[in-house]
Amino acid sequence: MNSRVPDPDDVDATFAAIVADLRAEGVGLVDDVETERAPARSEPDKPAEPEKPAAEANWRTGGTPWEDTVLGDDPAGSSDEEHYVPPEPPPLPRPGKGAFVVLLFFLAGLLLLIAPGVVGVSTTVATPLGILAVAIAIALLLLRVKQGPTDGDGAQV
Repeated sequence: MNSRVPDPDDVDATFAAIVADLRAEGVGLVDDVETERAPARSEPDKPAEPEKPAAEANWRTGGTPWEDTVLGDDPAGSSDEEHYVPPEPPPLPRPGKGAFVVLLFFLAGLLLLIAPGVVGVSTTVATPLGILAVAIAIALLLLRVKQGPTDGDGAQV
C-alpha cells in the first residue's frame, strides 16, 4: 500500500491514491490488455438531442413547477366521469344453526363472568362455568372454520 496518506478532505487525491494502490497490485490490468488487443471501434456520430420542452424538462433544470404538476389539470385529459365504480358487494350469507350455538355459549359465559347474581349462582361456581362456556364457544368457532383443499401453489386466500 502507499505510505503517503492524502488529506481526507481532498476527495480527488484520496481517490487517486486508492486507484494508484490498486494499479500497483495489478487490479484492472487484464482489462487494459484486452482493450489494447481489441480493435478500436469508431462510434458513429450521434445527432444532437433536441432540447426538451419546458413541460418535459427535468425537475433539476427548472421544468414545470411542483404546484402545476400536483395541483394542475390531468395531462392525460381524463374527466371525472371515467372513475371506477365498484360493483355491488354480494349479500352476507345467512348464519347457520352452529353460529347460534356459538353465540349462545359465548353470551352465557360472559353473563356468568360479569354478573353471576342475575342467574342466581355464587361467584365461586359461576367463574369456572363462565370460563368453560367461553372456551367452548371459542373452540366451536374455530372448528367451524372451513379448510379448503390445498392446491400446493402457495398461499391460500
